Amino acid sequence: MTAEHANRAKTTFLNNMSHDIRTPMNAIVGFTAMAAAHIDNKEQVRDYLEKITVSSRHLLSLINDVLDMSRIESGNMKIVEADVHLPDMLHDLRTIIIANVRAKNLELFIDTQDIHNEDIVTDKLRLNQVLLNIINNAVKFTNSGGTISFRVTEKPSDIEDMTNFEFRIKDNGIGMSEEFQETIFEAFSRERTSTVSGIQGTGLGMAITKNIVDMLGGTISVTSKVGKGSEFIVNIPCRISSKKMSYEPVPELRGLRALVADDNTDTCLLICKMLRDIGMRPDWTSFGKEAVIRAKEAYEQNDKFKAYIIDWMMPDMNGIETVRRIRKVIGKHDPIIILTAYDWTDIEQEAREAGVTAFCSKPLFMSELRNVLSEPFKLKKEKAEPETYKPDFTGHRVLLAEDNELNQMIAVSILEDYGFEVEIAEDGKKALDLYTNAPAGHFDVILMDIQMPVMDGYEVATRIRKLEDPEKASVPIIAVTANAFEEDRRIALESGMNGHLAKPYDIPKMMHTLENVLNRQDDRNDEETDG
Repeated sequence: MTAEHANRAKTTFLNNMSHDIRTPMNAIVGFTAMAAAHIDNKEQVRDYLEKITVSSRHLLSLINDVLDMSRIESGNMKIVEADVHLPDMLHDLRTIIIANVRAKNLELFIDTQDIHNEDIVTDKLRLNQVLLNIINNAVKFTNSGGTISFRVTEKPSDIEDMTNFEFRIKDNGIGMSEEFQETIFEAFSRERTSTVSGIQGTGLGMAITKNIVDMLGGTISVTSKVGKGSEFIVNIPCRISSKKMSYEPVPELRGLRALVADDNTDTCLLICKMLRDIGMRPDWTSFGKEAVIRAKEAYEQNDKFKAYIIDWMMPDMNGIETVRRIRKVIGKHDPIIILTAYDWTDIEQEAREAGVTAFCSKPLFMSELRNVLSEPFKLKKEKAEPETYKPDFTGHRVLLAEDNELNQMIAVSILEDYGFEVEIAEDGKKALDLYTNAPAGHFDVILMDIQMPVMDGYEVATRIRKLEDPEKASVPIIAVTANAFEEDRRIALESGMNGHLAKPYDIPKMMHTLENVLNRQDDRNDEETDG
C-alpha cells in the first residue's frame, strides 16, 4: 500500500512538473528562433543567448529536482542559502515568464517599493520556484488581454541584519470560490470549476509552493473572487548580505531636474523617490505628449531637464516617438533612458536613431539607476570595473576520461581554448592504462566521467590513488558528470577525487576549479622541493 501511494505521488509530481518545465523551455525555443532570425546582428544574438542561458539554468534546476526521486519520496528538501542580488533575480524571472505572457497577449506590470537592501541571503532556486509557480498560474488562469501585476516591497525587521520581502502577484483572471481558497494549499486540491475553464492541473503545485515558503520561514496567503481575479501575498524573511551597498546622494547630480514619463503612477512615484534620494529634482507625467510639452516649457524657461526616463509603452504616444519629439526640442546631449518590462532588442536600432541613450528593464533598482546615469554625467564609478580575467593553462596537460563523442568534442574545444593540451580515453580501463603507462608528471590533472564502459570513474580514481609512485598517485582528479547531486559529490570525494563538476559544462566554474586544484598541487610540489 505504501509503495502504491509513493508511485502515485511520483506520477502526480512528474505530471505537475511537466508544466513547470515547459515554461523555461518555451523561452529557450522562442529566443532561439529570434536569434536565428537576427543572426547578422551580433548584439541582438548575444542578448538572446544570455536569455537562453538564464532559462536553461532554471530548466536544469527543475530537471535536477525531478531526477532526485529520493527527496520526493521522503518529502525532504534542503534549503541552500547563498548571496543573491535581487535585481538579477527579478530580471531573470521576467526573462523566463515573458514568452508565456506575450503568447496570451497579457499586460505585465512589475514594480518595487522601498527596496533598501538589494543584496540578500536566501535560496534563490526555491524562491524562484515559489514566484514562478504563482505567476505561471496567474498567466494560465487569466484570459487574453488581461493584466498581471507583480510588486516587491521591502519591510523592516525587528531582528538585526534581517529584512522582510513581500511579493504580491495579482491578476484579473477567472478567480476562485471562497470554498476552494480554504483548501488551495492542500495537496491534490483543485477548483471544481477548472473543467469549465478548460484548464487542467494536478492540484499539487500550490501545496509544494506552501511547503517551500514554510521552509524559508515565510507566509503565503490568497484573496480571490470568482470572475474578478486573485492576489497571492508571499512574505519571506532574509538575511542582509555582507556585500550590502550603501547609496549616497551623487554630488554631480545634486539639484538637476529629471522627468519621468510612465502610464503607471506607482512606477513614476517610485522612480521619483529614487531620483530624490540621489539628489535630483524629479517631475513626472503619465503621457508621452505631456512629456514633450514639459520638456519644451522647461527648455524655454532655461531650467531644462537634465535627464529623461521614458516608458516604452504608453497609451497616447509610444516611448520612441516621445523621445524623437523631445530631441527636436532639447538637442542631442541630455540623456534619455527608455524603461520597459519587455525585450527591447527588436526596437533598439530605431530607438537609438530617435535619440535614446540607454535602456533599463523593469523593475528598476537604485543601483541600476545610478549606473545608467553615471555614464552620461561622467561620474567616477563606485567600484572600478575589474578587467575580464581569463586563466591561461598553456603548458598543462589534461587526461579527459569521457565515453560520449559529443561531450569529448565540447570539452576539448573548451580546454584547448584555455591553453590545455588534451588526451582522451573513451572508457575507464583505457583511462587507467593511459595514465599508469605515462611517466610521472605527464598529466597535470584528470577530468573523470563517472558512468563509463568497462570501468567507472570511481573505480579508476580509487586505483590511481593506490599506485606505488606517490607523485602519480597524487594527481588531481575532478569528476565531471551528469550525476549532479550532493550524494554523488560525496562519493566522488570518498573515492579520492579532488572536486566535482556537474554536466552540462559550466565553463567559468570548470576553469575556477581547475585553477584551484592546480594551484594547490603546485604549492604542495613547492613544499616538497623546499623540504
